[in-house]
Amino acid sequence: MDKPIVWKGSSFVDLCEFPESARRRAGYELRRLQLGEPPQHWRPFPQAGSGTAEIRIDCKDGWFRVMYVAKFEEAIYVLHSFSKKSRQTSKTDVVIAASRYRSVIAERESGI
Repeated sequence: MDKPIVWKGSSFVDLCEFPESARRRAGYELRRLQLGEPPQHWRPFPQAGSGTAEIRIDCKDGWFRVMYVAKFEEAIYVLHSFSKKSRQTSKTDVVIAASRYRSVIAERESGI
């Protein structure tokens, strides 16, 4: 059974603004996650929260990232989707992902 994807904040709208090649790659990688397989291009990103990772999409249109947490049984939570201009992830992007991670934890604890 496919694990559902829960989009936090503007992560879905932001991903929809990626160029087509990056959108397709993100969709492919998220589908792998839904099937219980790891994405092909990813790395852990614990700065945003325990179990958080990022899908890495590097294409001719630029560098794109999709931060998610898939450690929970009920869903894959996409925390943040964004493009990168430099090798280091900006503090703003880390803060956004971390804030959305905390909201996932709070929602799960309150039973929402």
